[in-house]
Amino acid sequence: MHKRKTIRQLQFKLFLSVLLGCLPFAAQAAAEPGKMPGIRVKHVYKDAVYLEAGSSSGLSEGQRLLIKRGSAETDGKDAATVAEIEIESVTPTSAVGRVVASSDEILPGDTAVLPAGDPDLLRQETSAREIQKYAQVVSFTDGIPPEQEIRESIPKAPLPEINRIQARIGLDYGGLWDSNLDNNSWQFGYTLRLDAQRLGGTHWSISGYHRGRFLSRTNERKEETLTDLMNRTYNFSIKYDNPGSRWTMGAGRLYVPWASSLSTIDGFYLGRRFGKNTVGVFGGSTPNPSSWNYDPDRQLAGAFVNFDYGNFENWRLSSTSGVALSWIHWQPDRQFGFFENGIFYKHYLSIFSNVEADLVADSQNPDGNKVTLSRSYFTLRVQPHKAISFDINENYFRSIPSFDPRLIGTGLVDQFLFQGLSGGVRLELPARVSVYGSAGQSSRTGDARAAWNYLGGASIADILHSGIRAEYKYSRFDGSFGKGNYQTVGVSRLLGEGFRFEVQGGRQALDSAYTAQTSAWFVNGNVDWYLGSSYFMGFGTTVYRGDVQSYNQYFMNFGYRFDNRRRGHD
Repeated sequence: MHKRKTIRQLQFKLFLSVLLGCLPFAAQAAAEPGKMPGIRVKHVYKDAVYLEAGSSSGLSEGQRLLIKRGSAETDGKDAATVAEIEIESVTPTSAVGRVVASSDEILPGDTAVLPAGDPDLLRQETSAREIQKYAQVVSFTDGIPPEQEIRESIPKAPLPEINRIQARIGLDYGGLWDSNLDNNSWQFGYTLRLDAQRLGGTHWSISGYHRGRFLSRTNERKEETLTDLMNRTYNFSIKYDNPGSRWTMGAGRLYVPWASSLSTIDGFYLGRRFGKNTVGVFGGSTPNPSSWNYDPDRQLAGAFVNFDYGNFENWRLSSTSGVALSWIHWQPDRQFGFFENGIFYKHYLSIFSNVEADLVADSQNPDGNKVTLSRSYFTLRVQPHKAISFDINENYFRSIPSFDPRLIGTGLVDQFLFQGLSGGVRLELPARVSVYGSAGQSSRTGDARAAWNYLGGASIADILHSGIRAEYKYSRFDGSFGKGNYQTVGVSRLLGEGFRFEVQGGRQALDSAYTAQTSAWFVNGNVDWYLGSSYFMGFGTTVYRGDVQSYNQYFMNFGYRFDNRRRGHD
């Protein structure tokens, strides 16, 4: 009798706990029928977006959310979608995501919501609903058999990120007509876009984009096209990140997470955690043509230590120090140290600094060496209100930046055009209009007088509630690599159900001793169609006219897209 009474008491306690655990979900469903929960964006730094909710609100690593320009109470119909993010790190009360696509700059106060409509994204909302079907799991501390039997009988929801695989695999055909050589070329290849999280229930993940060739017939032109250069700014990597393990690693085309100022490497990193601090090594080549010290034949290896203090709800400090060696064709190139530090306070204040110092031979003392500052970047950003922000920047290069100058007109290398001290402001106006600008004087060794640099632009998001975004930008610059100006205009609709497009046109003029391409104009266009839930089709073209290169390039692709968490495919 006593044993039966004990079991009944445990069952009653369990029922009561389950009932209480389900009350918040019932209250939310009753208060907001049919509405998606909104999560406020509290801080944005580069491609990192910090949210005011975490695992206690149902967020998990690998989850994808849409960023909308509207209040948290909106149902998503009246708010414009400005970006898509993927959650990379979660705590009980906060989360950090990286931007995977955007049609406008993400601002503090924007709202993150679960996507709806797109078959590739619908699984997130479906997974959230599936989790709510399970009763709250009650933990027992004693090893009494009846209690163990009751605990094992309770169903447990699977984590939505485990074994989640989204992919686009397609065949790609492209052609090029070079007017200077009066010659055609073509290539037949493949495209792969993959997002596979927690493979086999482990903490291994693979994500990124890759474009390769099966067959090609090329003309005599040896230089890459603008499209080829932009394609090499993508990342594709495999990573291991287990919160319960001291070890973390990654391999492929990637950033070193604690030292993003080193830009992309084709290689690896390996880190070991000591609490919130990390010590690690890395190595690889430098393939990104938008890097300040770009050289496709450079090899790089080094070690680092990172210290992390605070949290995203208040003050936070991140500090990385390291040393590295580089070679070009395996001939010694640089011995340098790098220091990357950031101080952040919510969304109101961010201070970031990156310094690189080389160990070089002292010309006045052949037997000795000296430490010389080779690169420094400092930025201070203050955002007193979500509608306005101010920034102060200082940029210095001892050597000539070696990014590919053909990328100037695309806006991918704006951070290297201004040298010296500059200041800027960004203002959010009604009707989703944004204006921004910056100005400063360059300071180069040997200059007789300082030269002024300017950059200004404006953008309009969600024109006539169509989801279309337009932007115009103009820049005048004078740096160690040369002087000139560029202007560009773009129209895009990067987020939507079934149809996406982007068109960008620009013109640049450059007076530089490091390139013969002094003037050029270009038009890039890309279109994507989703054919039902499983197939896609795309088309793109580039028209480029310059002093050295003059060509028309196009590509077409067709392929299969899938998500193993989509309904009907589980």
